Amino acid sequence: MTDETALVPLAVPSEDWSDPWRHPELYSAVTMRRVMAYAVDAGIVLGITGMMWFAMIFLGLLSFGLLLPLLPLVLALVPLAYHIGLIAGPAQATFGMRLFGLRVVSISAIPHGFGGRPTPIQAIIQIVAFYGSVTLTGGLVLIVALFNAKRRTFHDWLAGTVVVTLPADATI
Repeated sequence: MTDETALVPLAVPSEDWSDPWRHPELYSAVTMRRVMAYAVDAGIVLGITGMMWFAMIFLGLLSFGLLLPLLPLVLALVPLAYHIGLIAGPAQATFGMRLFGLRVVSISAIPHGFGGRPTPIQAIIQIVAFYGSVTLTGGLVLIVALFNAKRRTFHDWLAGTVVVTLPADATI
């Protein structure tokens, strides 16, 4: 029997892996990789949202319009379900993040070593804070990542997570 929240061992020294000055390989090019990963994820979410839109319109027509009021709710839940399900999942990354070698790590796992999977609550906080803060500030809140060594964004701080570059020999 395995614990779903078990840590995935990586070839990273056990001493304070979170120090970006001692382990710069974990934080190298994280900002640019995150931007590119989000572009991939936005395309995937857009495709899924388009399919859901057509499905909901079809169901709305079949129900003589009774299900059409649910359309905005369903469309709002698509990006949330995509990000939360994948970040809190075993790979700890969305498909875009995986493509660019990134992983979301819970910082609450630091005393136990590297690789703690974010809890579903952390994933919810991270995604809701991301969409909320980006919407309210027009994306300016993301500048926070440029002023700290770990390249953590506002939503990473709120969720208690950090995004790292996977070491070459890491397995997900």
